[in-house]
Amino acid sequence: MLKPFLAGLVGAAVAVSCASAQDFKPAVVFDLGGKFDKSFNEGVWNGVKRFMDETGVEVMEFEVTNEAQREQALSRMAQRGATIVLGVGFSQADAIAKVAQENPDKMFAIVDVSWLDEPNLRQYTFKEHEGSYLVGVAAAEASESGTVGFVGGMDVPLIRKFACGFVQGVKATNPDATVLENMTGTTPAAWSDPAKGAELARSQIDRGADVIYHAAGGTGIGVIRATADQGKLAIGVDSDQYDVAPGSVLTSMLKRVDNAAYDSFMDAMNGEFTPGVVVLGLDQNGVDYVADEQNADLLTEDMRAKMEAAKEKIIAGEIEVHDYESDMSCPVEG
Repeated sequence: MLKPFLAGLVGAAVAVSCASAQDFKPAVVFDLGGKFDKSFNEGVWNGVKRFMDETGVEVMEFEVTNEAQREQALSRMAQRGATIVLGVGFSQADAIAKVAQENPDKMFAIVDVSWLDEPNLRQYTFKEHEGSYLVGVAAAEASESGTVGFVGGMDVPLIRKFACGFVQGVKATNPDATVLENMTGTTPAAWSDPAKGAELARSQIDRGADVIYHAAGGTGIGVIRATADQGKLAIGVDSDQYDVAPGSVLTSMLKRVDNAAYDSFMDAMNGEFTPGVVVLGLDQNGVDYVADEQNADLLTEDMRAKMEAAKEKIIAGEIEVHDYESDMSCPVEG
């Protein structure tokens, strides 16, 4: 189990005794796209399932299908006796803050949030820019045209953070490379529009891109499949997305939201739950990339060696990947 680095704790561990399987009732509220979106939500589901498989404890769950359901779903879980409630995604921030305030005797956790201040809430944030830098190295190495692409989901600072890290990795590897960037939209619907994702991918390919990285949730499935259909390479995100288009997915940038879910529930059950902000980067195994037998023919040994060298330098502080969210800017142009 990943033991995360806890930063900015707002207090001592929430006073919860070690609960028995009978008394402990964890719950999760997935966001738009559903738990089988083959991306962000599914990564969380993998951690939830691992917890259930190891402990035999059932996890109550709800899949949000519209924005209005978030607060209601979180509140309902608390009313149903949930001991800890996990919210998936920054869009649930306001709702979980309110419900946590209303239920101070319960534990709450949320992924992709770091700015809330509730004494019974654990928040997970990731250094997506570091993992995106590494797949940027891979994209630049794999590209034959010198032009690669990025397709984001909803145009928010978090997704700009992915894009900026990717551009930095590409440019560090090939300063002459061109990076095409598109965002799918400005509303939550941008996470679940595979047709639009496919359209954006085809447009980038028409402009010369032969490797395309997405950070677009369910929309990204369309990006990957359209890229594969055109005989080009895709890069997945959050979970290993090789199976979306076998033989056409160069690698995936792993965001270990599965560990966030697993650790939240396990710590809560064992009386070890602490509130505060958990920051997970390369050094904490919070982000990484896929390199296994499935993509071995695509991600060559030379590419892996260059990615590993960059990874070691980032961890050692020799390479500093700029975080878009730190100042809402990216110093490297695509």
